[in-house]
Amino acid sequence: MTSPESASPSRPAKAAGFALLGVAAVALVIGIVSLFSGGSSDTPPVAGGSSTTPPPVATTSASAQASSEQPPVSSSAAGTTSASPTVPASSVVPPPPVTQPGTAKAPVRIYNNSTITGLASRASDEVRASGWTVEGTGNYSGGTIPTTTVYFRPGTDEEASAKELASVLRARVEPRFDGIQSSAAGIILIVTNDYQGVSKNK
Repeated sequence: MTSPESASPSRPAKAAGFALLGVAAVALVIGIVSLFSGGSSDTPPVAGGSSTTPPPVATTSASAQASSEQPPVSSSAAGTTSASPTVPASSVVPPPPVTQPGTAKAPVRIYNNSTITGLASRASDEVRASGWTVEGTGNYSGGTIPTTTVYFRPGTDEEASAKELASVLRARVEPRFDGIQSSAAGIILIVTNDYQGVSKNK
């Protein structure tokens, strides 16, 4: 009777001891598992993922800043390559506008101051053939002109055209004198007995 009564209280104690051991074992297993899982998670997924996420963000912003800084650099580099502006400048250096004013010839009026009938008409044909526009012909009776002369208004573009025409006709070139000062704009050619016509060597 005594042994069964004393055995009954020892069983609960053993059961409780086993239960504690079981809990401790489970806790130990959980701790080990969490330790291993924590270490392993540090390497590939958790730490790698979380720590990898900020650097890409920083890298992306850094690259964005770098890329935003690069355009100014490239634009300044493009500005530094002033070869392209220099090329247009050099291409403008050949003067087509200068050629155009030279080509645009002032109109000419031709007056006969010689004893040769029809000399103004003959001269007008040669002047037209040389590229000038003849606006009229007539006789000049305001005095005697010593030699065939091309007259121009000083300070105008007539001067260059008058010199060119005088060279073609082998004539003298001078500014207008008082007798023809009030005439309409353009070159005035007064032909005399020494009119030679267009130079064959032109």
